[in-house]
Amino acid sequence: MKVLSIINLKGGVAKTISSVNMAHILAAVKGFKVLLIDNDKQGNASKIMNRHSYDHKGTAEVMTQRGIDPAEVIQHTDFEGLDIITANMNLLTANLEVMLDQSRPQQIRFKKFLDGLQNEYDYCIIDNAPDINISTINALVASNDVMVPITIDDFAIDGLAELKEQIDNTREDLNPQLRFCGCFVTQYDRTNEADTQGEEFLKTLEYPVFDTHIRKTPKMKPSTFERLPIILYSPRCGASADYKALVEEWLRM
Repeated sequence: MKVLSIINLKGGVAKTISSVNMAHILAAVKGFKVLLIDNDKQGNASKIMNRHSYDHKGTAEVMTQRGIDPAEVIQHTDFEGLDIITANMNLLTANLEVMLDQSRPQQIRFKKFLDGLQNEYDYCIIDNAPDINISTINALVASNDVMVPITIDDFAIDGLAELKEQIDNTREDLNPQLRFCGCFVTQYDRTNEADTQGEEFLKTLEYPVFDTHIRKTPKMKPSTFERLPIILYSPRCGASADYKALVEEWLRM
């Protein structure tokens, strides 16, 4: 099982949209068995998958309960081949609890849990909060790859240096196999000069950048209200084609 973390310390860059749609494409288009982990207390990935609840165990319990049975936390979604571990505001308390728990290692709890699922799934996509906390560190320790969605504005690279440093530190100290695959531009508008110039500027920096960008589409927001991945809600829109291309580009790396 290959594990991919989607993360950016800046909010509003389509982390959740990207995580959900990449996971769905891997399952629906590529035919893989995929696990989506919601690692954000806001639980937006859980909401899009129509599984947000306080009645079912999820990411918080993976973090806090020793030897938890995967069957207690993994839920099937409405989409064949795609399962989810959900999150809610309980994850905030769980992070604090883990930080106070000195009885066992704090950074490898995701990894130990996912190691037991190696033969159950082909891919795992982790949707991370816009923060560096103990659960996002757990995600990086458990991951093979990291991708960073970016929207082009005056604050596009805010926090990117700090995030890259955290990735490098995690690779050096805890996960030698961790690979920073690069950034990809979301909500891209080719008619907007700021977007075209901003993407070119991003490519001059030290960070790798995917060739694929995700075009801005008015279909994306209503797709979340309908609780549908974009390739089902609007299969012909630019973003549907772009997310398919992004998955292909990542798989070729």
